[in-house]
Amino acid sequence: MFDVSKKDIHLAQFADHKQQAIAQVAQALINAGYVTPDYLTGMQKRENQASTYLGNGIAIPHGTVETRHNVLQTGVQVFQFPQGVDWDDGQKAYIVIGIAAKSEEHLSLLRQLTHILSDENIAKEMATTKSIDSIYNILLAKESLDDFIFKASMITLDVDTNHIMTLQALNINHLQDANAINNDFIVDVITNPPLYLGQGIWLSDSKKGNLKTAMAIARPKQPLSYQDHQLCLLITLSCKDNRANNTLNHLANLLIDKKTAKLLQAPDPVQMVTLLTTSTNEEKGTLSAEFTLNNKHGLHARPSSQLVNTIKKFNSKVTITNLDGNGIPANGHNIMSVIGLVARQNDRIQFKISGPDAQATLHAIEQVINANMDEKIA
Repeated sequence: MFDVSKKDIHLAQFADHKQQAIAQVAQALINAGYVTPDYLTGMQKRENQASTYLGNGIAIPHGTVETRHNVLQTGVQVFQFPQGVDWDDGQKAYIVIGIAAKSEEHLSLLRQLTHILSDENIAKEMATTKSIDSIYNILLAKESLDDFIFKASMITLDVDTNHIMTLQALNINHLQDANAINNDFIVDVITNPPLYLGQGIWLSDSKKGNLKTAMAIARPKQPLSYQDHQLCLLITLSCKDNRANNTLNHLANLLIDKKTAKLLQAPDPVQMVTLLTTSTNEEKGTLSAEFTLNNKHGLHARPSSQLVNTIKKFNSKVTITNLDGNGIPANGHNIMSVIGLVARQNDRIQFKISGPDAQATLHAIEQVINANMDEKIA
């Protein structure tokens, strides 16, 4: 996590070219006490090696690995250029976010920025607003009430119990930790029995006390007997909006196709998340491969860009899952989606590839992964 204050935001700025914009951002980082003056050299070197333009009118200039010792404190400076700054190949940056980060802190920082970098409407609002408060609120909206909270840490497997209330208590605890429910929700789901979906799967929800849309799952070590049916999996769902629909549709497809055994036998929470967030109907000839990420600094901006650019040379669909992360697949053609994996050294990365040149795509991915991509750039 990083903190941003309103004094870190600079509206209505102007620069003739990107080097001038980077110099302005670097000076702001220096003035804020985030970096030493030498950090500017690292930012310029980084930009010469590879553009930091990420799309949607947003660039994120930052230093190199060699200049991380010039970072005094993790932080950002946000510059708005309403007239835009020519960045590369006719691309214009309207929002320039200068990043100063130590070690792997930049990975979580980039993850926090993905909701901005992947949403054209949010990016446009930041580029045109005349309110510092507006940009400040967008930057702090890391996990809004509209986000669906479902990740591996919300799942408990192999619970040694013979009572449904143990499973329900575990799910409630996860939802409470996510600030997704209040006491009205808890009383209601404890008082009323869950809904039987079939094939050993039960769903518990409430019309009361839903603060956020979130889902927790508990699976007993051995199936329980409950209301004349087996209970193999308990899902507890809080719904503030319809953001859970996609996951519920995946669950429905598993039930319809009678493929719930995959869910009930998933060896770990990450694979369970993957089953509930991706289609079970893989295209014929889909290839799957798993690699251990050797990059010392993980999938930061530069190696993510290299990986995405490699994938874009082919016509196959590629999804990437960090098996040691939240388990939610990323679009291999989208750099911010890949950065959002927050993949660190030694994390297991799974690729699923389908298309006319899937084998060639996999071979190219294997080559770039084994080459450790570019470790010289932050």
